[in-house]
Amino acid sequence: MKLWVLRHGEAVPHGSRPHDSERELTDNGRKEVLKVAAELVGQPLTGIYASPYLRAQQTAQLVREALGFEPEIRTVEWLTPDTEPDKVAEQMVAVSNVLLVSHNPLVGNLLSYLQHGAGHLPERISTAGLAELESNELLVGSMRLNGIKHP
Repeated sequence: MKLWVLRHGEAVPHGSRPHDSERELTDNGRKEVLKVAAELVGQPLTGIYASPYLRAQQTAQLVREALGFEPEIRTVEWLTPDTEPDKVAEQMVAVSNVLLVSHNPLVGNLLSYLQHGAGHLPERISTAGLAELESNELLVGSMRLNGIKHP
């Protein structure tokens, strides 16, 4: 199975909107996302899951459109920034070949957790950074990081 984890593109700074969840992608953020979306062309993607935050929704929609991916984006509360990685892993047990669109600190923590288990430093990932993990099954601490593409 493969799992792709995408951090949202660059967003407007904190303070420009009343709530963090309402921050939008910048023009540069949209360009970043489209650049890394190209990495997913031809991959066996079966679903796109995204945080309900606006910038993650915009990121997921840009990827969906760029790939011509027909299924709807699945908006889930367990991809918000402060979710614990084990909560995400619980949700991923029955799925494979999906894209998760989320935020730091969750993205960095999740990548580290899936590769090494609990208690390791988070993986460093920029905005619109796309990580690809692979394993025969989702087993915490044993997934292989095939690489991280930065825009």
